[in-house]
Amino acid sequence: MSAFNKDDYLDDLPDADELANGQADPGSKLTEDIEQDAAAEQRSESDANTGAQDGDAQQGAPSPAEEAAQEAQDEPPQADSEDGKLTPLGQAKKEAAEYLEALQRERAEFINYRNRTRKDMDRARQQGIIDVLTAELPALDDIDRIREHGEMDDSFKAVAAKLDKTFEKFGVEKFGVQGEDFDPTKHEAVLHKPDPQAEKATVDTVVEAGYRIGDRIVRAARVVVASPQN
Repeated sequence: MSAFNKDDYLDDLPDADELANGQADPGSKLTEDIEQDAAAEQRSESDANTGAQDGDAQQGAPSPAEEAAQEAQDEPPQADSEDGKLTPLGQAKKEAAEYLEALQRERAEFINYRNRTRKDMDRARQQGIIDVLTAELPALDDIDRIREHGEMDDSFKAVAAKLDKTFEKFGVEKFGVQGEDFDPTKHEAVLHKPDPQAEKATVDTVVEAGYRIGDRIVRAARVVVASPQN
């Protein structure tokens, strides 16, 4: 609807003389203006609806990129060979498959090599610890004997404790306790002593403690075994 202009409206109004002579009808002028405004508004709405319909039609139409993609899908796939010979595309696919197979084989070989290297390193490290422990066994046995007789002062106790913690840090475990069941897989019996109260073979005295790293026995515990008399 057009905006209301006061000046134009006043200019269009008849003057008093015309009203007196009956030459003009103000009511008919107002009615004419209203009808003109309504017709203009209807034309504006019709133009807007037509533009919206054209926009919807444009949105529904596929873009050039979509048309190209659809045409590529509709095209038949190219054959890898013609008359028993590989096409350039087929040759490229064959070479790609060969390279992929070679890469997978090399990767598997590298993983196996890495695992073997890690096992060898762990084995070498463990053997080094065993060599050091074996060389220190006489000194460790002497420390145990001094500890049993109570002839160890505070300074010597501190040194012995540090030595034990050092071996524990490298996974060395000390075993062999009086009263435990005798196990020939980890105990070495230096003497069997009959015991009328014993119901099964047990460790009566630990002569030398045993040492192991993980499941590997470095030295079996040397013990005196209390055995049933029967």
